[in-house]
Amino acid sequence: MTQAVSYMRCSGDSQVTGDTWERQGDAIQRYASANEIEVTREFRDEGVTGKMELENRAGLSACIAYVQETGIKLVLVESSDRLARDMIVAEVVVREFQKIGVRVVAASGGIDLTEGDDSNPTAKLI
Repeated sequence: MTQAVSYMRCSGDSQVTGDTWERQGDAIQRYASANEIEVTREFRDEGVTGKMELENRAGLSACIAYVQETGIKLVLVESSDRLARDMIVAEVVVREFQKIGVRVVAASGGIDLTEGDDSNPTAKLI
């Protein structure tokens, strides 16, 4: 069984008390169960906009440090917009995971966000 960690984010303080954690967690767990993945730890950024850079996200920074420490090679997110909503921020975050050899998969579609395509002009620019 593959080990992974999850990362979840919500933008507004009002979302923190809503169903966002349950919704994101359920999507991640469904994907994990269907793909024989054990989620061993969860990381969150509460009330953090998806346009915020990596260095200003305690949960995402802790997630990166943890996977480097433990050797876990998979991070699950509900969808790509939970990782970032800004194209440049998303590309920087994805590149950070690529540098350390960690895959990030969006559970809602099974898309590997770190697979990347260097023919993408934004990716080349970053």
